[in-house]
Amino acid sequence: MQKCAKMLHPMGFLRHPNSSLIRHSKQTEFYTGSGQKNNAAKSSRRNGMLLRGKTSGSQLLVSVLALGFCLLMLSMVTFAQDEPTPKIDIFAGYQWLHPGGSAPAPFLDPSAPVSVPIHDMPAGFGASVTYNFHPHLGLEGDFGHNWDNYETTASVGPRLMFRTDNTSFFLHTLLSYNRLGIDGLGSKNGIGAILGGGMDLKLTHMLSLRLFEADYVWAKQNYAENVSTAFPGLRRITLGGVRLRTGLVFNFGYGAVLTPSAAVSVQPTEVMTGEPVTATATAKDFNPKHALKYDWSTTGGKISGTDNTARIDTNGLAAGTYTTTVKVSDPKMKKGGEASATANFNVKEPPKNPPTMACTADPTSVEAGGSVKLACTCTSPDNVPVTVSGWSSTGGTVTGDGNNGTLNTTGATPGAVSVSATCADQRGLSSPTTTQVTVSAPAPPPPPPPTSSKLSECDYPNPLKPWRVDNTCKAVLDGVAQNLQQNAENKIVIVGNSEPTEKRKNLAGERAVNAKAYLTGGEAKQGIDPSRIEVRTGGAGSKTAEFWVVPAGANYAGEGTTPVNESKVKAVPDHPHVAVKKRAKKAQ
Repeated sequence: MQKCAKMLHPMGFLRHPNSSLIRHSKQTEFYTGSGQKNNAAKSSRRNGMLLRGKTSGSQLLVSVLALGFCLLMLSMVTFAQDEPTPKIDIFAGYQWLHPGGSAPAPFLDPSAPVSVPIHDMPAGFGASVTYNFHPHLGLEGDFGHNWDNYETTASVGPRLMFRTDNTSFFLHTLLSYNRLGIDGLGSKNGIGAILGGGMDLKLTHMLSLRLFEADYVWAKQNYAENVSTAFPGLRRITLGGVRLRTGLVFNFGYGAVLTPSAAVSVQPTEVMTGEPVTATATAKDFNPKHALKYDWSTTGGKISGTDNTARIDTNGLAAGTYTTTVKVSDPKMKKGGEASATANFNVKEPPKNPPTMACTADPTSVEAGGSVKLACTCTSPDNVPVTVSGWSSTGGTVTGDGNNGTLNTTGATPGAVSVSATCADQRGLSSPTTTQVTVSAPAPPPPPPPTSSKLSECDYPNPLKPWRVDNTCKAVLDGVAQNLQQNAENKIVIVGNSEPTEKRKNLAGERAVNAKAYLTGGEAKQGIDPSRIEVRTGGAGSKTAEFWVVPAGANYAGEGTTPVNESKVKAVPDHPHVAVKKRAKKAQ
């Protein structure tokens, strides 16, 4: 409504009435010369009063049209168009015209014109033809003619139409050719526009009564031959008039009229006693904008539903064929707004089928002494309540609680153990089932973890070079190298020893380091990775080096041994270089 108020305000409908009087009285003041000033003033006042009445009437019509447009828009929001739309509608009827303007009086000097109001033209007729390319929009061609003086309009433009069951409302805006004929001034051609609307009452499918049509008619005419350029307002006049019409509207080109129909389907078409049936109705060729009413009935069972879907309760029905009926109606349609349809469904007595059951074991294999979880699924094809009982087994002990049980295999002989249970319904029908569990003997204990072991040892009998790896020790080390080469994950720990009487510092460490040097890069070129060899000193108190094999996953305990710091203890060659001082003494 606020938007409508804004539309009405600029047209003056909501302004103070005196404002328009003042405005238009000023616009009609003109002078015809010093000798005719008084007469012109009187004529001006008289014509001003006429123009004020004319302008107020035009403003009132425009305001009424704007208000009607707002009401039409509100109606279109509230209701939806339901009626079919003709392709063409033709109007013919009576037309009354208030031109809404003044023209120069005939036979006067162009330099001293007098403004004369154009009188109302009650005698006239109007006609229009509209092609509707949309349920709401059409292209309209319009013709109107009034006489006693005369004004003729030929117009074209869009029309907006809204149809209900018995009433139609429309608005149109048209561009016009305007021909105005005034006695003594001849006929003038100009351009114009028409804005308006109206209301039709439906009499029959093909005929309507145009209760009223109210239009604002605007036009521009040129009287340059009758008025000098000193009076531009009278030289080129503007008409803002009112046109009223009533008559008959003929409607042509409706689409084919469809007869409403209905269909109904049931799912399922065959049920056991007590099973529900769903019925679904489909309405066709009814007005899609109307809410339909569905009335359901059945020859058997209890049916419930108020829309296009209903549910049939078959509890207590005997075997046989039954019919469900739906009556679809459109409360807004006065004639032909009903249709009905039927569908059959069959009811059968329920069969007496025994229940079915399946059991599973988790796990299916277990060592003797372990437990197994058992789960059974018991169902009745006839949807009869069922229970599971009678748990038993060929080995171990089984306990059950409803559909679940547990097998304890303690004391069971290795092999297959059968577990059985029975599913029974309340009618006494039952079905047993069996599942298998494999019981195996306990697994042997795991082997002991790997440990290090002494592979061999070397003696160091040379009193002059007590660190030296002799040929006998080299043969032993060749065997150690062969073990490492054949067992890529083995490692060697070399433990060097020395007797308490041996005074050489780090002698035990040198024996271990020299043995490692032979394995990693000695004359035999065994090429053993140094990272696989660990050297230590021991407390055996002998001139030996022990070789301990450490397989993968084992550790060398190393009790009584100490790692050798190889950054300080180096391998001693068989022929060490003579010191410089000693060579100097020999030379003297």
